[in-house]
Amino acid sequence: MTSQEIKTDNNPQPKSGLVWLASYPKSGNTWTRAFLSNLASIIEGEEEELDVNSINRFSVGENFTHFYKERLGFEPTGSEEHRKQIAALRHEVQQEIADTFEGLVFVKTHNGLVIDRGHTIINFAVTSGAIYIIRNPLDVAISLSHHMNRTVDAAIELMGSFAESQVNEKRVHEVWGSWSEHVMSWTRKPHRAIYVMRYEDMLSDPEKTFGKLADHLLLGPTPAQVRQAIDRSSFDKLKSQEEEVGFKEKPEHAERFFREGRAGQWKEVLTPAQVDRIVKDHGEQMARFGYLPL
Repeated sequence: MTSQEIKTDNNPQPKSGLVWLASYPKSGNTWTRAFLSNLASIIEGEEEELDVNSINRFSVGENFTHFYKERLGFEPTGSEEHRKQIAALRHEVQQEIADTFEGLVFVKTHNGLVIDRGHTIINFAVTSGAIYIIRNPLDVAISLSHHMNRTVDAAIELMGSFAESQVNEKRVHEVWGSWSEHVMSWTRKPHRAIYVMRYEDMLSDPEKTFGKLADHLLLGPTPAQVRQAIDRSSFDKLKSQEEEVGFKEKPEHAERFFREGRAGQWKEVLTPAQVDRIVKDHGEQMARFGYLPL
């Protein structure tokens, strides 16, 4: 896995193209999409709240299998040969997404900013920038274990090793790498086109954190609109909606998608040995973002 770098032209604030919503899994990506979708809806003057299954109105995933099936002419599997073919098609798929939408389009990804089987994952020609969401790996391990229906130890092992997701009828593979590799690939040096925000700040000071995000994207909301979007996309509301109507993005083997949505759960759940393992694997990147346990 080789890293690649975001490149932009001389315009510091592009107004069209793909804006990547990037994160390691279970780090707040869906919550961020919910906020941005609700904010866009509010800015457009819509009075009704978006439900949890409508947040893709203003965003899209580039790893949907149908994009690749159309080009390959067959249903891809997880074979190495098919993964090579998928890797070679990413730029074409991203170009189609950019051509389909006017202005900025938010694109969810759990890919690292890396090279996959000789091909750069990100198509720079149609990329305007990225939002990278990071979460304490001590809490990610717990959330990931529930999400994947694995033990916490298995989740910790996965986070410390090179990992890719599966290829299935809904989505093609994403290249995660380890948690540290993922974080480093997107944040190794400050870049005006990459806006980094911590999940913990989203929780502790949502108005400031989401407000700064909206300003960075030049969306121009009023403070009242930001507050309204935060309320409409609160974790409690998303969780309640999932309980009432279900959530299309929930893995079949997971009990639910929206589970706890809080910081510091690791203090109650992880053993000292598990904490030590995560710090051993990821201490350098944890220190950069204030995640080392006291």
